[in-house]
Amino acid sequence: MSFERHAQKSRTRNALLAAARRLLSEQATLTIPAAAEAAGISRATAYRYFSDPSVLAAEAGLDVSTKPYEEIVQGCADARERVLAVALFFFDQSIEHEAEFRAFLSRWLDSWRADGSGPTRGGRRVAMFRTALEDERTRIGDAALERLVHELSAATGTEAMIALLDVAGADRVAARATVAHMASVLVSSTLQEP
Repeated sequence: MSFERHAQKSRTRNALLAAARRLLSEQATLTIPAAAEAAGISRATAYRYFSDPSVLAAEAGLDVSTKPYEEIVQGCADARERVLAVALFFFDQSIEHEAEFRAFLSRWLDSWRADGSGPTRGGRRVAMFRTALEDERTRIGDAALERLVHELSAATGTEAMIALLDVAGADRVAARATVAHMASVLVSSTLQEP
């Protein structure tokens, strides 16, 4: 999928999340059709992003705590530093809002369907990793950049928090250091490729 297509999907998702937050703040009943109408998006499109209003409500609440990319990477000198800043931002956000992220993940898993018709996840970190690495695209190529984005997405965020805290038994400090190490190793090994 092209960078432009990802950006369009992100704008659509963000419009639905903003509409959901408005509806919730007005204490209106949040439904997928109501969010679609408020966002100026077709119902069919809205249902491709969210099939369960509780997942939409949970993600809309969490989305508020996400800072803009430019703020996250402010002061970073290169792609390595930008990637590390994004990785640690999303890990720290998961820790700071642990109960909410676990509840969101639970709702999302409850609405998941084996046939692929269930909801998609927001992927804010995916878009930010792509942006952080964009100036390396010509040097490493599209395939390597996308592989690195996939690897970083798997090694960070809520899923990493759960794997490190619940499965590996790490404390929060060790878990954060592990995420930083994984992100650094992944970026370094890919950027060193010819």
